[in-house]
Amino acid sequence: MMKSQVHVMDVVERMSSGLLLPFIRIQTTMLKAIHDFMTSRGFLQLMPVITSKFTDPLAPDPGSGVIAVPRIKYYDQELVLTQSMLLHKQLALLTGADKIYIMSPNVRLERKERFSTGKHLFEFTQMDFEVAYGTMEQIMSLVEDLVIETIKTVKTDRKEELELFERDLRVPKKPFKVYTTHEIRERYGDDWELPASREHKEPFWVIDHDREFYDREDPERPGHFRNYDLIYPEGFGEGLSGGEREWEYERILRRIKGDGLSPDSYKDFLEIAKRGLLKPSAGAGLGVERFLRFLVGAKHIKDVQVFPRVPGVEVLI
Repeated sequence: MMKSQVHVMDVVERMSSGLLLPFIRIQTTMLKAIHDFMTSRGFLQLMPVITSKFTDPLAPDPGSGVIAVPRIKYYDQELVLTQSMLLHKQLALLTGADKIYIMSPNVRLERKERFSTGKHLFEFTQMDFEVAYGTMEQIMSLVEDLVIETIKTVKTDRKEELELFERDLRVPKKPFKVYTTHEIRERYGDDWELPASREHKEPFWVIDHDREFYDREDPERPGHFRNYDLIYPEGFGEGLSGGEREWEYERILRRIKGDGLSPDSYKDFLEIAKRGLLKPSAGAGLGVERFLRFLVGAKHIKDVQVFPRVPGVEVLI
């Protein structure tokens, strides 16, 4: 862990300076806009899961920089802290709710070098959502509407704060541009995210990522995947990740083994899948702090957190 050059009283001075208040005001407007949008589209809100017997492995995604899964001992049980509620979202659809969303705290112990990206935190919140029988196209359209409506609301209700940040937000047009991973790599190289983001003026999609076992492989095109990332323009990078889900036991088990993961770590989830209880679904996770950073145009994501939790920086409060 890098030692911070900032004293705890410097943090307190930052908090009491009034500089954070405009961020908080815009964040409040943003969150209300998100809640209003989701409920208007028929979503029901769940409370988050913080501890569990299993969590999203975030592997073998090459974009993941997590160095360890956080674990705690509670009496005779070893529990993990939530890295993402993805698997729990699938299970929550067993309640009969067809559309659910959660403001979900996530802990991802990122390697310290991630500080330099300006977008990584090791403790953050996702607006996580899932739709029973949803498709990739439906979710992408929904997210586009969410982003457009939230930007419109922030521009209208927080004009003074945006002027303070000299932030001229533009409302993107629907549909957003779509690239496959093959197309984006061919154009920008393997490390495509930042240069592609910088070159664009509006958000865009990158689809077909070869990553975790739960993202559905296209049954008509083996080796291709029904998933998607939303990339903000102007160098702000990825803001949302999602996909259609695998729900059939044999496919999930094959994918887990193919990723080199232990089926024992997911035995309860696999047992539910084996009984045929999982539903086809699709969803995504929207990074709340990343969205706020984009809206205000902050250089680093630590600037929009009252209590920053940044890889490589000592926690002072």
